[in-house]
Amino acid sequence: MKSMRNVFPGCSVVAILVICSQAWAMEFAFKDTMLSFQALRTISATAGGGADIGECLTTLDRVKKDDMESWHQEWCKAAVQRERTGDEFLSEGHTLSAGQEYLRASSYYRTAEFFLHTNPKDDRIVKTWRKSRDCFLKFAKLAEHPIIPVEIPFDQVRLPAYLCLADGSGAKRPLIIMHSGFDGTAEELYYNRAVFAIKRGYHCLLFEGPGQGGVIRELNIPFRPNWETVVSPVVAFALKRKEVDPDGIALMGISLGGYLAPRAVAFEHRIRACIANGGVYDLHAAIVKPDVEKALDDPEECKEIDIGAKKMMEADLATRWALGHAMLTFHADSPSEWMRMTRAYAMKDVASKITCHMLVVDSEGDRYLPGQAVKLYKALQCPKDFMLFTKEEGAGEHCQFGALRISNERILNWLDTKMKVPETKSSANR
Repeated sequence: MKSMRNVFPGCSVVAILVICSQAWAMEFAFKDTMLSFQALRTISATAGGGADIGECLTTLDRVKKDDMESWHQEWCKAAVQRERTGDEFLSEGHTLSAGQEYLRASSYYRTAEFFLHTNPKDDRIVKTWRKSRDCFLKFAKLAEHPIIPVEIPFDQVRLPAYLCLADGSGAKRPLIIMHSGFDGTAEELYYNRAVFAIKRGYHCLLFEGPGQGGVIRELNIPFRPNWETVVSPVVAFALKRKEVDPDGIALMGISLGGYLAPRAVAFEHRIRACIANGGVYDLHAAIVKPDVEKALDDPEECKEIDIGAKKMMEADLATRWALGHAMLTFHADSPSEWMRMTRAYAMKDVASKITCHMLVVDSEGDRYLPGQAVKLYKALQCPKDFMLFTKEEGAGEHCQFGALRISNERILNWLDTKMKVPETKSSANR
């Protein structure tokens, strides 16, 4: 039997930390780069109205070092303050201000819930997530453009989604279908992505699929690699809406969505353009080293892997969150089982089937799955473009957190060209 040094630690840095959106980030607010990234992620929402810098900095200052209970409590405190202020504004008839407060409350509740996943059995996961969703629903009722909560038929259940319309005219417009990745929510997609697209005249359909948001938390449905089975019902739903231009549908996948979205369009050809931010070619090969591969098929070796994983989870926050969240969202009973599950998440046999316009996005400082975006881009045989965001422009972090205006401007410029959408006055002046 191989020693633990050869089996688990040999893949730990890659398999456990790299996949998740917290390790390797720039040092910001905390010495711990995992905490720094999540702090940056929340503050980034300021660009789309989902945060305010002073509120975030004050909250982060109250978080005690290496105390994730403190993280939860302080972000909940910030969220409650914003929600209560929203209620006060609403009672006074200040609907616009109330909506802005509810949107930030939704964002802060999402942040408060994040590290609870170090213990997948924590009943506050669902409770706190619901508060985030419910505050967003309060915001949606008051938004300046229509935001319609909808349910999309999928297998024997319905997927939660938001249809965000550029206006209430009923005119047909291009539609961007958006989904997140490993740990995002539909509500976060709104203030980080959709709000910018709506200003350009796009309708947006934000949905959560297996393993994501309410689908894993309430419906208990885990991730699946054949994402086309998820996206096709979403496209069918969209095509029934009178506001949607059937020849102008795009798909955007964020983070792990950089695998999920390309996988979907390899089989779903009603989509005109696809954006993978960032691109993922082979998840399993990126997180498991070749010398560990055989060990995953040996029950005795897997026991060693799982023992080592447990020890690392006890000692390291990043590993504790990553494995806790992975096992929760994939329905894996152990770290080794989760690693085996990732074998199916590869584009090798399907990349050549994609026919739509593809934009593969990469970030210079994104070291979670290094080289994956380039591999995906090279494997594509369809019309394609590669977009690199750099550290110099301040957009080099995972999914360009910290520079969401730069990110959305460049990505949407690309999409405008492919969809032949003229620049509107509002987008030119924003």
